[in-house]
Amino acid sequence: MLIALDPVDAFVDYGPIPVASAATGPLSGLTLAVKDLYDVAGYPTGAGHPLVRQQSTVKNASAPAVQALLDAGAAFMGKTHTDEFAYSMNGENAHYGTPINVRAPGRIPGGSSSGSAAAVSAGLVDIALGSDTGGSVRAPASYNGLIGLRPTFGRIDISGVFPLAHSFDTVGWFARDAETFARVGDVLLGPDKDGPALSRFIVGDDIHALLLGDLEEAAVRSASPRIAAHLEPAGAVMVAPEGLAAWRMIFRTMQAYEAWQAHGDWIKKNNPHFGPGVSERFEWASHVAADEYAGAAARRAQVRERLTALLGDDTVLAIPTTPGIAPLRGLAGEELDSYRNRALSMLCSAGLAGLPQISLPLAEYLGCPLGVSLVAPHGRDRALIDLARRIMAG
Repeated sequence: MLIALDPVDAFVDYGPIPVASAATGPLSGLTLAVKDLYDVAGYPTGAGHPLVRQQSTVKNASAPAVQALLDAGAAFMGKTHTDEFAYSMNGENAHYGTPINVRAPGRIPGGSSSGSAAAVSAGLVDIALGSDTGGSVRAPASYNGLIGLRPTFGRIDISGVFPLAHSFDTVGWFARDAETFARVGDVLLGPDKDGPALSRFIVGDDIHALLLGDLEEAAVRSASPRIAAHLEPAGAVMVAPEGLAAWRMIFRTMQAYEAWQAHGDWIKKNNPHFGPGVSERFEWASHVAADEYAGAAARRAQVRERLTALLGDDTVLAIPTTPGIAPLRGLAGEELDSYRNRALSMLCSAGLAGLPQISLPLAEYLGCPLGVSLVAPHGRDRALIDLARRIMAG
């Protein structure tokens, strides 16, 4: 790493290999950290696992998303920790430890973009790249008091990035403030799909119902006036008529099958040691059959149709990002499984539909951040970021 001190254990201990960036540009003056799923010229790509790191070649070129930020003038400071293969939402890596969440002491940073979120939250860098398959930018943003976006699927080139599930993987990023966040969006996103101004918002009652308790609900609802100052309230809806648990299983089935297609041969050949949770998920993934995947894909198309109809071309869905503040470090067993199921049920909708979702630090509980999310129509990412900037400004 090129940063002098890392008090929150956010960075991978690679040597300080300089990476060239443009002397001037729209991101000039901003420092950048990159999740260790992305290829960066001069570095291996470790994907959160020592054996992958050992077997990785040193890369000759950076992933397009990284290179775009470097070409815009961002200064590279190092690669950051991730959960193994990005297949977790906790940020507790059995091999490399857990980055410190300075906004929620004693609690997890969230994953899998754990180091990127921790580095930005602690003020070590201005911006950081993460990736979001099932919530790996949105959840850490919620837990660390950051802005984080899962963009419209396919909007940003994700080549040169270690895969997890090819039909869900997206490039995402973190910043502490909306102006900085928008500068990155201007570089990475390109022009928006045409459409009217985002002018209305609906509330997802069934997603709200997955919050851990009434106090968390009150904290999230306290953000409504800030949203309503910029969008017309258009009532509440049940996002998933057949139940969010059913939607979660569509996501889980498809993610697992794709993850095993990507990594099953390597796992069988190398018999790697995975930490708790990741090991069990890959074991489950190894048994998902092609016909189960096909059935889930057909149901996914119905989810996409449902959300597209709900949002139309001018409506935003307002929901809590996660079930609560960051869980305590070391949570295990049934308590962790229950929390993970809640979180994935809340986070899966945008991924299944390929829609942009931004998490904003609009709520707090017990002195810890709790994210509030806005989901926009397909291809309206920059309009969503501009809306977020206005909401954050007051």
